[in-house]
Amino acid sequence: MTARSSRFPFAFVLLSWAIFVAIGCSSSSSPEEPADGLQYVTPEEVGWSSQKLEVSKSLAQQGGYAAVMAAFDGKVFFSWGDVSRNLKVHSIRKPFLSALFGIYVARGEINLDETLADLGIDDNPSGLTDAEKLATVRELLQSRSGVYHPAAAEDTSMEAQRPPRGSHPHGTFYYYNNWDFTVAGTVFRQKTGLDIFAAFKEEIAEPIGMQDFSIAGCAYQYEYDKSQHPAYAFWMSARDMLRFGVLYQQGGAWLGRQIISPSWTTESTRAYSVMETTFNVGYGYMWMTAPPGSPAADLFGYACYFHTGVGVHLLIIMPDAALVLVIRLNTEGSWVDPGDELQMELVRSIVNARI
Repeated sequence: MTARSSRFPFAFVLLSWAIFVAIGCSSSSSPEEPADGLQYVTPEEVGWSSQKLEVSKSLAQQGGYAAVMAAFDGKVFFSWGDVSRNLKVHSIRKPFLSALFGIYVARGEINLDETLADLGIDDNPSGLTDAEKLATVRELLQSRSGVYHPAAAEDTSMEAQRPPRGSHPHGTFYYYNNWDFTVAGTVFRQKTGLDIFAAFKEEIAEPIGMQDFSIAGCAYQYEYDKSQHPAYAFWMSARDMLRFGVLYQQGGAWLGRQIISPSWTTESTRAYSVMETTFNVGYGYMWMTAPPGSPAADLFGYACYFHTGVGVHLLIIMPDAALVLVIRLNTEGSWVDPGDELQMELVRSIVNARI
């Protein structure tokens, strides 16, 4: 098995760009907007070439992907593979929690400027220092807490790359930190009194018509030898993930109902840190970003925000292009990495297929 989870997360970013604007294939046309908010169209109706997108379909098959979907302004012009199967999303769980934070911040139930000390947050087996407890909820979402405590759902490369405890004061340094992400989940549950998965179903999945999402299909991942705070593992289908992406592409609204405030979709997808890599990818509130003028945005023609799951699951929103892309690989059990070269070829196939 070639597992991206064994690599440092910045590698995930580079591979994300290799997948970036991928894949298209025709599907059935629907003349009217359906009641559930998604419309299926042919590629030509939204400016893509069905003939050219056959190359993308072949590449998706060659790479062994499980499902791929693409939507332009909420209109699905590509739906390929087993789009209804729930697969583990890995790190794409983070934007899901970020969306919930946006809802409850708007309601005044969560204050992003509260500190860990204010909230009584600590950890085992080794407790937090007074300096670490000065980190704020906002800094957890930005992955800038400065708390480098072991965390659930860390792989060996993340453990190896983790800075030493106390090496950076809170708010001064970005590190893709699973401790921040897991503790953000604890903060959400503590402040709202709600289960993360139940809240996601009630606040997001049901209002936007997710078809396959199940609370029973999600799970908390406890690793008490590392931390008392569990990771929150989501399983989701490609078509449900596409709906989530379209929700953000539409400024947090669905069929006229504002699910997430547009101010949050803007604030949470703004870059507060820049990863010093070839593409200068940024990080917002548990979203990766390609800010305007960055090498990544210049390469693909649009600023965007996105997240990856072990490098092979991908959700991308390109607001200026009104484009949402979802790419899934079956990473349950043994799986094979399609490889960077094929992923980049797949990207170019859809870019070149736009009319």
